[in-house]
Amino acid sequence: MAALSIGIATTAITARTTLIPSKSFRPRICCSVGWDPEGLLGPPQTGHLARREFKRRLERDAEAREAFEQQVREEKQRRQAVRQSRVVPETPEELIEYFLDTEAQEIEFEIARLRRRLSQEFFSHLQFELGQLRFAVSKSQDMEDRLIELEALQKALLEGTEAYDKMQAELIAAKESLTKILTSKDVKATLLEMVERNELNRSLLTLLDENIANAHKGNQKQAAEFMEKLRGAVLRYMTV
Repeated sequence: MAALSIGIATTAITARTTLIPSKSFRPRICCSVGWDPEGLLGPPQTGHLARREFKRRLERDAEAREAFEQQVREEKQRRQAVRQSRVVPETPEELIEYFLDTEAQEIEFEIARLRRRLSQEFFSHLQFELGQLRFAVSKSQDMEDRLIELEALQKALLEGTEAYDKMQAELIAAKESLTKILTSKDVKATLLEMVERNELNRSLLTLLDENIANAHKGNQKQAAEFMEKLRGAVLRYMTV
């Protein structure tokens, strides 16, 4: 979800003169001159209406952006509350039900949190239950529905654990690459060597982004600037 952003610079010069004689009152005189050197607000005779429309659009955009951000905050809080309220079960049977009750958008989080629990023992138990349902002599509708659910769950968990393991391996490699760069006496030469070994990748950029964000958060300006320059160099060598 994204909000429209418009940047139009307008300036108004307003001269107000109030004349109050000693014996009579004269109405206040107002003179307004529009300043629009680029002609962004259209012809001079409609400039006032254009500015009002621009202001209304800006207000609508701000309201829509605030509503969207509020919705994101509320959804984040809701998910966090759900995560904290969930009790991780102990047995494979209970763990299957736990994942079946998990919202689709939370599956990745739960796989990361419970990766150690998704062992060969767990997948063997899941496969055993699937076999019982597939080869049952007579199947009820509930059994058919259960079979479909478990097949979908098995696919999601196998793909999810594979993706998580790959990501973790890439993250470890990225940390090693970053350490190599930071401890190098010749950064340029090190980057060239890493290009040849195909060691510069998106995982390294992601790790740099995290370090940059943490540096800014900790008000470490010099460290942030160094990381940003390093990120630019890595990105440049990646695209050579």
